[in-house]
Amino acid sequence: MTAVTAPVPPMAAERVRALRRMKLIAGGLLLGAAVVFVVCRTVGDGAGVWGYVQAAAEASMVGGLADWFAVTALFRHPLRLPIPHTAIIPSKKDQIGEGLASFVQQYFLTSEILSERVTAARVPQRFGEWLAEPEHARRLADELALAVSGTASVLRDDVLRDSVAAFADKRLRALDIAPLLARLIDAVCDAGQHQATLTTTLKGTLKFLEANKAEFRKRVSQESPEWVPDWVDDRVFAKGFSLLQSFLADVIADDGHALRRGFDQQLRELAERLRTDPEQIRKVELGRDQLLDHPSVREYLANLWDSMKKLLLDEAGDPESDLRRSAQSLTIRLGEVLRDDTSIAGKVNEALERLAGHVATNYADDLTAVISLTVSRWDTEETSRRLEIQVGRDLQFIRINGTVVGALAGLAIYTLTQLF
Repeated sequence: MTAVTAPVPPMAAERVRALRRMKLIAGGLLLGAAVVFVVCRTVGDGAGVWGYVQAAAEASMVGGLADWFAVTALFRHPLRLPIPHTAIIPSKKDQIGEGLASFVQQYFLTSEILSERVTAARVPQRFGEWLAEPEHARRLADELALAVSGTASVLRDDVLRDSVAAFADKRLRALDIAPLLARLIDAVCDAGQHQATLTTTLKGTLKFLEANKAEFRKRVSQESPEWVPDWVDDRVFAKGFSLLQSFLADVIADDGHALRRGFDQQLRELAERLRTDPEQIRKVELGRDQLLDHPSVREYLANLWDSMKKLLLDEAGDPESDLRRSAQSLTIRLGEVLRDDTSIAGKVNEALERLAGHVATNYADDLTAVISLTVSRWDTEETSRRLEIQVGRDLQFIRINGTVVGALAGLAIYTLTQLF
């Protein structure tokens, strides 16, 4: 498998400088111990105070060198010598990745731990508090509008135009139009709107008759026999026209008129036939299909996607549009429900816990495999270098402590030998 550079973030220059500084300090202490040892061997005779100082310096060098070897052996071969059990991180990189994956799976990706953390996180309440803020809701609505605009702009209009038209046509042809019309007629009758419509129609008829009275009189003259005098035609027309106007006025003024009752009964009988009469239902469905086959309707369905897209883009692009305001208000309402309704929050928590348990049970191996696979693909030298930059500064304290503790231990041992 081809090794790749470990995908860690760029190291800060300060961290690198701190590592170098700590290495200089640790190396300086070791060098200082060596200088003291050389001075003691050169100037002193090993007796008295010189013996104590020399013993401390000698033990300090041993401790410093041993800990330098231990720290260096983690990342590389000391002095580039292939000493066994050195360069531990480069040689054990894959095993470290597998061990890390196993550790994560065993102690992090378990149903119990995930459920506990989901409950402690109070996800519904915290998410609800965030959504309930008007500013956050507005930002979310803006992002939604941008997403809608972006999605609509990359869709293929030719494909969607045909798909939307075919879908609308199919759904309309499958619609049980007769029962729907029956419910509509019932609702209109229950609300009394049919009588209001009848009243408006009758008033319009009265105005139409009055406006065209001369035309109707002319037609009566044309249809009347030639031997009938005009004055007879005038009286007959005036009487009939007056009776018609009076009848229409009576119907308009009387809410309980027989014509109104008959009109109501006819509509309700029509609604019942639309529900129960197969022949009536067939006629309505045939009319529906004929309407859908009309060229104007076909053209409207073909352009339905274009109209929808334009409306959607206009609404999404306008910061004050109903779409954005609705999205913002719904977001705030959702946040308030999640924040304040403990029963809803509890159900959401239960769903999240079940989801976490499902992931831990069925996908833990796949998730942790990402860790081991990723580590196995890292370049060994680059991995060692970056890990050393991350933790090397703290490891230099081991060298410092080894140098200091070694000096103290050597001094203590030499002192004991002198006393006993």
